[in-house]
Amino acid sequence: FQRTVAIADSNYNWFYGPESQLVFLDKFVLRNGSGNWLAEQIQANRVQEGPGTPAKGQRWCTLHTEFLWYDASLTPTPPPDFGTPQLHVFEDWGVVTYGSSLPAEINRPFISFKSGKLGGRAIFDIVHKNKYQDWVKGWRNFNAGHEHPDQNSFTFAPNGFPFITEALYGPKYTFLNNVLMFSPSESESCFAPWEGQVTEDCTSKWLKYKQGEAADSHGTVMAAMEKNGVVFIRGESVSAYSPKLKLKSVQRNLVLLHPQLLLLVDHIHLDHSSPVDATTTFFHNVDLPFEETSIDGVHGAILRHKENIYKMYWMDDTGLSEKAVITSINYPQGYPYNGTNYVNVTTHLRKPITRSIYLFIGPSIDVESFSVHGDYQQVDVFLATSDHAYAVYLFTGDTPSQSVYAKIVADRQKIVFDKTSSIKSFSPPEVKDYVKVVEQNLQHFKPVFQQMEKEILSHVKNTASFRKTAERLLRFSDKRNTEEAIEQLFAISQQQKQQGKITRTRKGARNYKFINAVPDIFSQIEVNEKQTRLKAMALAQSEVPVNEDEEMKDLLDFVDKPSVRQKSGSYSRYGPYHTLTTHNGAASISASYTRLFLILNIAIFIVLLALQLSRFLKTKNMHRKRCLYAILSIDCCILLWLYSSCYRSQC
Repeated sequence: FQRTVAIADSNYNWFYGPESQLVFLDKFVLRNGSGNWLAEQIQANRVQEGPGTPAKGQRWCTLHTEFLWYDASLTPTPPPDFGTPQLHVFEDWGVVTYGSSLPAEINRPFISFKSGKLGGRAIFDIVHKNKYQDWVKGWRNFNAGHEHPDQNSFTFAPNGFPFITEALYGPKYTFLNNVLMFSPSESESCFAPWEGQVTEDCTSKWLKYKQGEAADSHGTVMAAMEKNGVVFIRGESVSAYSPKLKLKSVQRNLVLLHPQLLLLVDHIHLDHSSPVDATTTFFHNVDLPFEETSIDGVHGAILRHKENIYKMYWMDDTGLSEKAVITSINYPQGYPYNGTNYVNVTTHLRKPITRSIYLFIGPSIDVESFSVHGDYQQVDVFLATSDHAYAVYLFTGDTPSQSVYAKIVADRQKIVFDKTSSIKSFSPPEVKDYVKVVEQNLQHFKPVFQQMEKEILSHVKNTASFRKTAERLLRFSDKRNTEEAIEQLFAISQQQKQQGKITRTRKGARNYKFINAVPDIFSQIEVNEKQTRLKAMALAQSEVPVNEDEEMKDLLDFVDKPSVRQKSGSYSRYGPYHTLTTHNGAASISASYTRLFLILNIAIFIVLLALQLSRFLKTKNMHRKRCLYAILSIDCCILLWLYSSCYRSQC
């Protein structure tokens, strides 16, 4: 209960809550105690220091809502299926998870897969199908800037250990996600000759999504199913890349054969006129560096955690295994994390079809043999461990008559994943006369709020508190009339106070008059909110640029401790050597002024030292001289150290 799937701009876990949201769901929706139970588990396992620590503002800003919504009558109770791994498909998000909320124990895996529509299916369809045009003006009404170019990305945590992870909150570059890039580039690229997904932006901290090819970018989860502990997931991300690359298919298949054995197969289908001749894939771990390894000509990488070793190996469908680039990279200043470690595997492409096969192996598994055979319609992978034998038949073609995605033979058990495992996308139709429907529904609530406003005012007796209440309730009204309205209410309140001894009947009548004398606050608020909405829409249509520095402030309080990273190599044929830089003119000017100040300070100090020495030569007290010399020498050393330190760290 300490980490989340961490897709796109994410912390190790939650930015806000989630205890507040969980107790709310339990009180108003679930009513079975499972929300309270999960909130307790998360709170009990909170990380207290280092990575994963919530920022103070984010953690405590929802604390009061926990008190408001918590229902102590709901006894914390785990869900009935707790402890059993489940496959969850978040169809709107385009995310599949398996094995979440399980203890970090042996043979307790977690995998995730992401391939969805930009902004989610609902928002994407509203924008592209021009739904609710009276309210929505395309992408201007939505912000997908915190998403990443991550269609067909995945994570894997065998035994609960994060082996392949997302790269968390960082620059929006394709290579910082567990996905593919292609070469040579045919469009403007951040890392030529390699080209990533069309949503990456070389000049901004945010994802590109409003115009052109980026606005139409999306991936698709084609299939997801679990049978007898074997999980099969397939995604397609060809629509996330530029049409100029002339890619017919960028298909990724995940097969979890064993809790500690994951098979990944990338299927690349090129058009006969495609200029692409190579693809490069990335696999990240934000915590630990990878090391190089190989067995019998099959290249791989390992990751050491305590006494355990996690391994990965790869080859293409001809049996060729290229050596990878294994390195680390630091994020530019301003991001909450230092960077990430990754394995970069490059595969030379053949037309029309090429497959790349990757194995991810937990510490309890020993793979004794690994072979691949492929043709136009399918690819066959044969594996043997010390305890089991596996044969995986993946049907990657798009032949309509083909009703099977994959066949897996585990020892003598046969498992078939057919088209029934397909994810069927459903887009709700636009509600007819939606503006009229909403206005009609609002009319049911309007009288209720009007009466509540009047009753609140009618119960106010004290003059001072009445004025404060009236000011709060009338803050949305016209300023020219606000003071006048307050004075009118004030006079009515005074009149009530003077006639406090009137009989109950007459007092009730005066209260009734007082209620009706109150201005229609609800209508004033409604008018003001309508004006605010119009201003917001006008601002959105003007395409005001985002203040990136302001957006980056609300991150984390802890400082990610620097880790020992391998030295990045230069550009090679295996993949791009990525150098991330940020240009901050203000910071450079500030650093120059700081250095100038220190230099002047040292110069003035030396002049004063000379004056003091010349004057103190006439002094006969040697003790005073020695004390002065010692203090001045220490002060001089401190100034020199400050300047040297500032210069090295660029202030």
